[in-house]
Amino acid sequence: MIKVRGYMFSRNFMGERVPQHIQNNIIRNYCIQNDLHYMLSAVEYAMKDCYLILNEIIKERNKIKGIGFYSLFQLPEDNNYRINLLKEIIKRKKTVFFCTEGLILRNNNDIRRINTIWLIKKKLDYCLKDFSLLKK
Repeated sequence: MIKVRGYMFSRNFMGERVPQHIQNNIIRNYCIQNDLHYMLSAVEYAMKDCYLILNEIIKERNKIKGIGFYSLFQLPEDNNYRINLLKEIIKRKKTVFFCTEGLILRNNNDIRRINTIWLIKKKLDYCLKDFSLLKK
């Protein structure tokens, strides 16, 4: 059974705000439904663009083999940092479970797929903001 550390935010991400207890319930339930050994979640610091806690989780040695994100949209907004972070996770032979989206990161092909989805959401949010300006 894969040991999975939950990863949650105490700040907004991509315009969304989800209370920590909801994030925790989603991660815990995902682990139960997928026969994963859930370990308590770690909460990222509230400062913008801070990923100190995530980096500590990635560096955890033999304790965990998986990280349970509430959402893939909690990944860093900086493109290079996001991709390098995902590569580092794979290099350390860890699996990431994006619980809300039901996606799993296991290899470099998954990085491309997850990054594409992330970029589409980012562009879509921008397009929707522009479209709302046209309605006036």
